[in-house]
Amino acid sequence: MSKRTWNIYLSGEIHSDWRKHIISGATSAGLLVNFSSPVTDHEASDMCGVRILGEEQDTFWRDRKSASINAIRTNSLISGADVVVVRFGPKYKQWNAAFDAGYAAALNKPLVILHDEDNDHALKEVDSAANATARTPDQVVEILRYVLTE
Repeated sequence: MSKRTWNIYLSGEIHSDWRKHIISGATSAGLLVNFSSPVTDHEASDMCGVRILGEEQDTFWRDRKSASINAIRTNSLISGADVVVVRFGPKYKQWNAAFDAGYAAALNKPLVILHDEDNDHALKEVDSAANATARTPDQVVEILRYVLTE
């Protein structure tokens, strides 16, 4: 069993409770892990730039301000992660999740992708860069359990 605490970054869709399932499963398994994630409050994430730095008339610049501020957190936490888990949900196109997966891969971070079979074709390149592609949060927990305890 690993004696050190691992840092796990949970990236991706924010419209379901998949993070809670992974955190709960890891806690129940007694894994020595710290979890982090991007800001998952959609409104707070989208509006942090104008809330902090001032209004913008053009939505491009409004979004750019927020993306740049959010990148401080995202880049730092992915850089410090031991494992990056990226969830692609079924409902929305998650370009930010794809970017996070690519960034993690470029940093040579161990990468676990989580998505349904319906996205197999669309995510084939992302899956190819990953160390594992899981279908359920329970499978992610089992991967972490195996890596940290066997």
